[in-house]
Amino acid sequence: MKVLIVSDSHRKDGNLLEVIQGTAPFDMMIHLGDGEGSDEMIRSWCEEASPGCEIHMVQGNNDFFTGLPGEEEFMIGPYRTFITHGHRYGVSMGPERLADEAEARGAKIAMFGHTHKPYLGREDGLTVLNPGSISYPRQEGRRPTFAILEIDENGEMEIGHYYL
Repeated sequence: MKVLIVSDSHRKDGNLLEVIQGTAPFDMMIHLGDGEGSDEMIRSWCEEASPGCEIHMVQGNNDFFTGLPGEEEFMIGPYRTFITHGHRYGVSMGPERLADEAEARGAKIAMFGHTHKPYLGREDGLTVLNPGSISYPRQEGRRPTFAILEIDENGEMEIGHYYL
């Protein structure tokens, strides 16, 4: 199973389209917020590039007029997954509150955006991931980033951050 994970495109969608087309086919696409009204266009791009793929999107702090949920829980293979933009959990100060919430929900994977910086942490059976920003990166070097999560036939998970 292959999952494309992006965040913080902020309606600057050229990089996102490039990543969708360049990483297809994928089984699932996750957008962790701040698409700023591009959600229907993103859905159509994903469906065109990877017909039948599962799509999950959450609302970010700049998504004022969208009907997207603030957070979601679902399964990625054998892993219970919790996704949110992260601003309601203070992720700018660190992922600890988000990790606590994910653990309380029984999640094995937690994903967030908001900081525009890639992050991957693993502790006590919980994987916490931020793909960084596909459009407005803030980490050193300021290169747009995204993540791909893959699960093999044995249920083993591998996650990588990638740069444009």
